[in-house]
Amino acid sequence: MTKAAQAKTARTKARKGRARNEHVDVDRVASDVFGWHELRPGQRRAMEASIDGDDVLAVMPTGYGKSAIYQVAGAVLGGVTVVVSPLIALQADQLDGMNEYADAPRAFALNSAQGVRRNREAMDAVDSGEPVFLLLAPEQLANEEILDRLAAADVRLFVVDEAHCVSRWGHDFRPDYLRLGEFADALGRPPILAMTATAAPPVREDIVERLRMSHPVTVFEGFDRPNLYLEVVRHERKKDKNRAVVDEVERLEKPGLLYVATRKATERFRDALHEAGVKADGYHGAMRARDREEVHERFLDDASDVVVATSAFGMGIDKANVRFVVHASVPDSLDAYYQEIGRAGRDGEPAVATLHYREADLGLQKYFAGSADDEEDEEKAAQRRIERSRVEMLRAYAESRACRRRHLLGYFGEVVEEPCGNCDNCRSGVAYELAEDESPGAAAAHDDFAVGAEVVHAEWGPGTIMERTDDTVTVFFGDRGYRTLSVDLVRERELLRLA
Repeated sequence: MTKAAQAKTARTKARKGRARNEHVDVDRVASDVFGWHELRPGQRRAMEASIDGDDVLAVMPTGYGKSAIYQVAGAVLGGVTVVVSPLIALQADQLDGMNEYADAPRAFALNSAQGVRRNREAMDAVDSGEPVFLLLAPEQLANEEILDRLAAADVRLFVVDEAHCVSRWGHDFRPDYLRLGEFADALGRPPILAMTATAAPPVREDIVERLRMSHPVTVFEGFDRPNLYLEVVRHERKKDKNRAVVDEVERLEKPGLLYVATRKATERFRDALHEAGVKADGYHGAMRARDREEVHERFLDDASDVVVATSAFGMGIDKANVRFVVHASVPDSLDAYYQEIGRAGRDGEPAVATLHYREADLGLQKYFAGSADDEEDEEKAAQRRIERSRVEMLRAYAESRACRRRHLLGYFGEVVEEPCGNCDNCRSGVAYELAEDESPGAAAAHDDFAVGAEVVHAEWGPGTIMERTDDTVTVFFGDRGYRTLSVDLVRERELLRLA
């Protein structure tokens, strides 16, 4: 460890000791500095823990207000708050919002898309000793000059946004995130605040391990978005599916998002909606940055009613009144699906999440997941098995006759005892019929298979119970992905034991 890092570690330990003896009214800071007059309990707990010097893992639904946590904590702690954010477009959105508050620390971005002068201004602000927020991508920390300057500065909070990107088990794994724990150490180990909206229990454990978090305070606010109506519409023929998608988007209350799988589909559905009289824009990763930004701004300003987009669009979109998210194609996992539908109904008002499902479409996702039998690289083969298992979990959701919300939340390890009443299977009544058929003692009979329990399979090794029903138990295995097993078969052959 360098002398600068050693000195920084000493400052951090001293600050932690002081912070725990000082009462900070985060509600007053939120109100006086940012104009937020009501904090949610999870926000408040995460803010106070970060200010106290604890590492914090905040798992909160999309739209819960995770960015407010580090903004208030950073304003209280002073010094430099480093915010690792995966997308430059997301950084720009956050930057604009943070600099609206006159009494808050100034926010700066450091990335390859802006000019040398603006990057120099950002680092000069870090060196100044004034309280600042610095938003950057993880690859910036790999620059030794930048890392050394930050190590010599007074970094008091290290924030990892979209923290699921650090996990190989997550749906949006980014190799650049793997060194973030090392970088935090190089900065003198300031408190780490890791935030995500999409992290099943194994992913949460992986985040803590890879970021080298020390006994973190976990603030879990659940995944349920009860105002979202969940629906799956099944199709046999592609032509019929495409027509149904356009018809639904045309009639739904606007604004909304239509997710598609490919660039060609983006253009095709955009043109079809234009013909139907809908103000629609297309968005995909191959567009010029200027054109993508224009689509983004038009949607935020309500100049367009619908954005037809690939998965490249949406991370960090702060638009409260999105009334629907329709999927014309299946995403690659329930993790991605949950994140994308979470962009609807952030204002708490009713919104619709529809998946148009054709079994043949799963072939494209299996192709992207690759072969599960490639043994040339053991780690790569394991990753492919996990990715393919996610496709199968999405199939199970799409083809389920049970309550969609129970199924979706069960995937994330959250138990819902009763049908939700706000999905297609509940409205048709079939979900309630299935729930009535469950044996009264099902929960008691499966106490040894409780959600979250750590188990060991005779062949596949350690795993975590993700979901259980009267007849099946779904387990996530680190090298095999998700497996749904018959409870009777597990008992008969003694396939699982508690870890």
